[in-house]
Amino acid sequence: MSVDTPILKSGAATSDAELIKDTTTKDFVRDVIDASREVPVLVDFWAQWCGPCRQLTPILEKAVRAAKGAVRLVKLNIDEHPQIPGQMGVQSIPAVFAFQDGRPVDGFMGALPESRVNAFIARLIGDTGANLAADVEAAEAALSAGDLNTAAQLFGEVLQQDRENVQSLAGLAKCYIKTGDLVRAEQTLALVPPAKADAAPVASARAALELARKAGETGDVESLRAKLAAEPNDPQTRFDLALALNAKGDRKGALDELLTLVAKNRAWNDDAARKQIIQLFEAWGPTDPVTISGRQRLSSLLFA
Repeated sequence: MSVDTPILKSGAATSDAELIKDTTTKDFVRDVIDASREVPVLVDFWAQWCGPCRQLTPILEKAVRAAKGAVRLVKLNIDEHPQIPGQMGVQSIPAVFAFQDGRPVDGFMGALPESRVNAFIARLIGDTGANLAADVEAAEAALSAGDLNTAAQLFGEVLQQDRENVQSLAGLAKCYIKTGDLVRAEQTLALVPPAKADAAPVASARAALELARKAGETGDVESLRAKLAAEPNDPQTRFDLALALNAKGDRKGALDELLTLVAKNRAWNDDAARKQIIQLFEAWGPTDPVTISGRQRLSSLLFA
C-alpha cells in the first residue's frame, strides 16, 4: 500500500536546499524555531558513528521530499553541536523532534521503518487520509514482522478515527489470533459492517480464525511428525501436521504436506487437502510469496 503524496500547503515550489539542510547551534533558531512557524520542521539528531542514524536519515529525506514542502528536515550533528541536544535531553540517537509554531510537538527515537516515518509525517501535517493509510500500512508491516503490540496499537488508532475500517478490523483480529485469543478475534470480526463482510481482508481474517480453531484440535508438531514417521500413509496425520505447522508459522511446511497428500490421495475425505490449501491461500493473502508459489505448484499437480 502506498501513501498518497500530501499537497504542498503553500502551493509554491520548494527547493531541495530549503526542504533538507544541516544546521548548527548558532543557526538553530533560524532554521528550526523560526522556520517552524511557517511549516512543521523535523530535527534529526545524529552522529557519524551512529549506524541506525545512517539507516534513518535517507528514509527521513525521502519522506520529506515526498511531502513536497508540507514539512522540512533539519539535521544536527550532536558531536559537533552538543549544546542543543543537551538542552533538549537527547540521551540516545537517532532522535527526531518535530517542531511546529516555534516549539517541539512530537518526536520519536530509533530507526523506524519507512511506513512508520510516513505515518508520523502524515499525522504531523494533518493529512487525515494519508494518516490513516500510513497507519494501516505501518500496522500491517508490524504484524508481518511479528510485532503484535505495535500492530494492535496502530490498528486501534485507525479504528478510533474510522470504526468501519475493514483492513484494521481484520488486522486487529489477526493480532488476537496470533496471541491465541480467538474469542476476541471473533468479537472483532463481528464489528465488520454487513456491507463489507465479503471484503478480502475480512475473508482472510476469517480463514485465519478457522485455521486457528482447527489447529487447536490437531496436537503438537513433534508428536505428529513422530506419528507420521510411524504411519507415513496415514492421510489424517499428514493433514493434522499441515495445520499444526501453519499454526507455528511454517507456511511452506504446511503447504508441502498438503501437496503431498493431494499427490498421494487427492480423493481422501472429499478432496479435503486441496480445499484446505485454498483456505490457506485465503488466510495468507494473494500477495504472500508462499501463496503465489503454492498456486503454481497446485496447478502443476492438478493439471499435469
